[in-house]
Amino acid sequence: MKKIKFGMMATVLSLSLALSACSGGGGGSGGETAEKKPDDTAKKPAAAAINPAGQLPITNEKSTVKILVKGAASVEDFATNEFTKWLEQKTNVHIDWEVAPEKSATEKLNLVLSSGDYPDVIMGFGVSPTQMMIYGSQGVFLPLNDLIEKYGVEIKKMFAASAFYKDLITAPDGKIYALPQVNECYHCMYKQRMWVYKPWLDKLGLNMPTTTDEFADMLKAFKTRDPNGNGKADEIPLSGSIQAAASYLFETQMLDSFLMNAFTYDHGDKKLYLENGKVTVPYNKPEWKEGLKYIHKLYADGLIDPQALTQDNNQLKKLGENPDTVILGASSGHNMGSLTTLGSTSGRWKDYVAVPPLKGPSGFRTAAYHPYVVANGQYIITKNAKNPEVAFRLADFLFNSPDTTLHWYAGREGTEWRYAEKTEIGINGKPAIWKQLTPWGGVQNVNWGQTGPNYRSNDFRLGEAQNPEQPLEVMLYTQTKERMEPYQMPIEKVMPPVFFTAEQASEVADLEKTILDHVKEMMARFIIGDSDIDKNWDAYLKNLDNMNLKRYLELYQQAYDVGFKKK
Repeated sequence: MKKIKFGMMATVLSLSLALSACSGGGGGSGGETAEKKPDDTAKKPAAAAINPAGQLPITNEKSTVKILVKGAASVEDFATNEFTKWLEQKTNVHIDWEVAPEKSATEKLNLVLSSGDYPDVIMGFGVSPTQMMIYGSQGVFLPLNDLIEKYGVEIKKMFAASAFYKDLITAPDGKIYALPQVNECYHCMYKQRMWVYKPWLDKLGLNMPTTTDEFADMLKAFKTRDPNGNGKADEIPLSGSIQAAASYLFETQMLDSFLMNAFTYDHGDKKLYLENGKVTVPYNKPEWKEGLKYIHKLYADGLIDPQALTQDNNQLKKLGENPDTVILGASSGHNMGSLTTLGSTSGRWKDYVAVPPLKGPSGFRTAAYHPYVVANGQYIITKNAKNPEVAFRLADFLFNSPDTTLHWYAGREGTEWRYAEKTEIGINGKPAIWKQLTPWGGVQNVNWGQTGPNYRSNDFRLGEAQNPEQPLEVMLYTQTKERMEPYQMPIEKVMPPVFFTAEQASEVADLEKTILDHVKEMMARFIIGDSDIDKNWDAYLKNLDNMNLKRYLELYQQAYDVGFKKK
């Protein structure tokens, strides 16, 4: 990954409580335990003596850390998990788990924070920056700066490799209240892509489209020339969904996600971007109107599945995996798994390929760029921690790479993974570091399902040995490198994550929901023709003004200025 130079950045991304990696998401529980009420009369046991930074075990005498963790659907039981056992053997630290089921994780976290019965550690929740500021200022969340300075070994290596990561997890008051998970997923940085069924292109003798006009012509050919060869007009040229497969996908299956980048900067779910350091949005500009008119024309010509504006991701996948014959020509999405089932027996996911960013009528085109790969709020030490030093050193060891990372991510050495042989080549064409021996995903009890703090560098991820039987990562890397990166959105236009005060966060939340709900509603109405865009565009803009879009942008500008310009 190209290093990003911004100077000091005391900002942090307000993430969803659900943390998902590029290949899957979490849900369910990993073995819920009964809640324990606080016992103010109980005496805290003496803290175990801790060994010097970097030395294992962390304590010579067995010590215990109580962790409240957000459950993961892929983890059978954190307590009996093979990685948990390996971690305890290495560190001599036993983890007393309390697992919050994913569906009720928010309620559980809020209950714990309001009760005062805090565990030693809160892990995997993606605690929001606003909560960090509130509970950090109250002393509930311990600042970690001194612990990092005294005991940080692995995390300092990460900061040395990419200094801006430290800035991204530092609050405006200069304190670090949580440790992150950093996943330098190269192809995830260009997640707004369009996938087309290449066998149809080949059968119809079509080239990969490069402009919006060529894309429309391709869809017309899909609709009228019977590319699946069954003699029926059952082909769906273009579809999508209104629901992302996971929170980190930024609604990449929505119709505008890829197509609008032929007209303007349509960057993520909030659609914020920068113009000469000023926070702005595309959806009140003439270019947005022109993009909507283009998509409306596709819809009016019967080239867009009407269900694309209402269906969820599972319904979209059913189209991609239609059992009788292929009927779906194209859809936007993070990867082929947005519209098909990765690893399915149909094998269709291998036949959908990425379309390069399209050039619009004015010559504009861009690939939306998401370089901020820091998921903060993953590991918080509370004021009730009996031995904060042990709790911190345990987290620091989780940043160790590649050995700890491989056990944390994949499982057991020699069973789920092994170190690469000298002759093996990585995804990026360089000498490989490691090789996956079994497919990742599904319910298992050998790793933590990507839960908690960790650092997966670009070199580590792309250092996975190429495996013809599991070609997904190579396919995503190659198509991203060749088709998306050359048109990357300028980094100076990418809106970085910002850190709001509690007052700002409350105001932004109200404004954001109102404004974005209106944008999505009118986008759908303009596309299907329920509202005439030429007649009603001015009224749409006036509604945005009445919803106080100006104040909304002012709040983001204030947060941006504090985090960037004044540092």
